[in-house]
Amino acid sequence: MDIKINIKDKSFKTNQGSVQVLHDVYLNIKNGEFITVIGPSGCGKSTLLKIIAGLDTNYNGDVYLGQQAVKKPSVAQGFVFQEHRLFPWLTVEENIAADLSLKDPAIRETVHELIDIVRLKGFEKAYPKELSGGMSQRVAIARALLRDPVVLLLDEPFGALDAFTRQHLQDVLLQIWAKTKKTMILVTHDLNESVYLGNRVVVMKSKPGTVHREIPVDLPFPRQRTDSSFQKMRQTVMQEFETVNHFSLSK
Repeated sequence: MDIKINIKDKSFKTNQGSVQVLHDVYLNIKNGEFITVIGPSGCGKSTLLKIIAGLDTNYNGDVYLGQQAVKKPSVAQGFVFQEHRLFPWLTVEENIAADLSLKDPAIRETVHELIDIVRLKGFEKAYPKELSGGMSQRVAIARALLRDPVVLLLDEPFGALDAFTRQHLQDVLLQIWAKTKKTMILVTHDLNESVYLGNRVVVMKSKPGTVHREIPVDLPFPRQRTDSSFQKMRQTVMQEFETVNHFSLSK
């Protein structure tokens, strides 16, 4: 199911007046694509995700999942935040199921399939306090996938993790993407991450937030960060990012 994003204006009211956060953001995302979004702080990346998720409907424009306009949150849009937001009193399998009953054989079977996919087998009965940050994020991803969303939206899900865990979870996420064929949109500040994961890198600029450039990443998976082709693509993205940052700081 393709996604069409047409945000003409998104503004917030402050004590100093109205602040335009997003302006003329147009994106067409094909079913099964992995899109990464980068840009300077304050360019509206997280706001863009919330609009796609239906968490923010106070804007001028529209978002379509296939032929269906996004008017509110639904199971069609899975959302993974930077903080995992697990319930501390529930086990891993209970956190994944959340409001769905594990007494339902179909739900239990799917939960355990997802536990296997996110590589948490053996931790079904563990509580969040017994998990590392990376493991907790995998639980959050599995919880979002259980609802079989059309698109999985990830707002800097690995931003608070150490470099080793971050790289490990990037590989886990790519394995999940390859297995589920889900459309994924990931916001990140990490240039390496944007190139390593994305079919396409969307570079945004701020004041107001808009799409500066879309960069196709024509590199086969699995990608090697040390390859010259990866470094060349990273340099291309870096140049655009530096252009955006210079533009933002000069305004």
